[in-house]
Amino acid sequence: MRAPQNRVVAVSGLGIVNPAGTGTAAFWQGLLEPAAPAAVRRVRGFDPARWLTHRRRRTLDRAAQFAVAAADEALREAGLLAHPDADPADPAAHVLRDVDPLALGVALGTGIGGVSTLEAQQAVLAGRGPRLVSPFTVPMSMPNAPSAALSMRYGARGPATTVTTACAAGADAIAAGARLVAAGTCDVVLAGGADVSLTPTCLAGFANMRALSPTGVSRPFDRDRDGLAAAEAAAVLVLEPLERVLARGAVPHVVVAGAASTSDAHHLTAPPPEGTGALECMRRALRDAGLEPSELGHVNAHGTSTALNDAAEARALRTLLGGSRTPVTSVKGVTGHAFGAAGAVEAVAVALSVRTGLIPPTAGHENLDEDLDVDVVTAPTPWVPAPVLSNSFGFGGHNGSLVLAPA
Repeated sequence: MRAPQNRVVAVSGLGIVNPAGTGTAAFWQGLLEPAAPAAVRRVRGFDPARWLTHRRRRTLDRAAQFAVAAADEALREAGLLAHPDADPADPAAHVLRDVDPLALGVALGTGIGGVSTLEAQQAVLAGRGPRLVSPFTVPMSMPNAPSAALSMRYGARGPATTVTTACAAGADAIAAGARLVAAGTCDVVLAGGADVSLTPTCLAGFANMRALSPTGVSRPFDRDRDGLAAAEAAAVLVLEPLERVLARGAVPHVVVAGAASTSDAHHLTAPPPEGTGALECMRRALRDAGLEPSELGHVNAHGTSTALNDAAEARALRTLLGGSRTPVTSVKGVTGHAFGAAGAVEAVAVALSVRTGLIPPTAGHENLDEDLDVDVVTAPTPWVPAPVLSNSFGFGGHNGSLVLAPA
């Protein structure tokens, strides 16, 4: 058995599939530009054949396909692929170098798993009968399918876990992966989230509960916000001990300095008005990092552009920050809300913000709600990188906060 440790956890690689851009370069450029109005934001031009054989594509839901694409990019950037120039669909491209399979883990978050496959096969059942339902329906629909796909692709024989805490899942999965590395259970963890929930039934449900923006404009913390923009995405971060990353001459993006999760125990879909659960979560994450609120350089807010959630988060932030005028941004004005993948998408945004020395703007935000006393960033803003608090809150009262700091 490995002895308990408390290793510093670094992010050595990033990968992303998102409506703002697939790949970190395109994604970062997308964050700096205005987004066209769209209540539903899909990833355009995604071709799974770039990463998967025809046979494998038939057995993976779109969410798992996204996860594979994001993981490949993250591992290549981390310098852990033994054959980085190989065709990604070639099994040789999945071989890692200097990684013990028993010390390689996976921790991914998702909202509803392979719901797109399940809904499509329900239509087949209703229209064509049970004999034509795909035999892969169950393994493709399982929430753990993306983490299982990465485990099998890269030969990861350590823990392969799935977190399903609604819209906090991506952040919670990164926290879970960081704990595996810090404790010495794993030397490398692929952590993040994958979510494709843009089915007719799910979208109708969001619209009928008045969560979906009728104008298609996501306006976090804006006086005129009218709902979220639903999105699909996957994001994967490679987590390793900082000493391991430095020993091979790689450059870490950030370290996972702290993390926490709490529950509101309040309501199925609405937060407590003063954001008490979110506030406690943020305080615990900062305690875990050994930091005071005044030491934060930036807050990446959950900021969904819904009336109740933005108000509760803003009040919690004001209580947390006190007199500190810490810049606050929400990238969901561009990315949309990718539900179980959102926290991972935003962790990638934070890491890129640290790397570039720019805080991305809160797209769509024009008029601050006078009841929300937070300093919302509305244009790309240069900064001296410092610890960042990144928030993710979900239905059921799940709260997840990460503290990501310069390495």
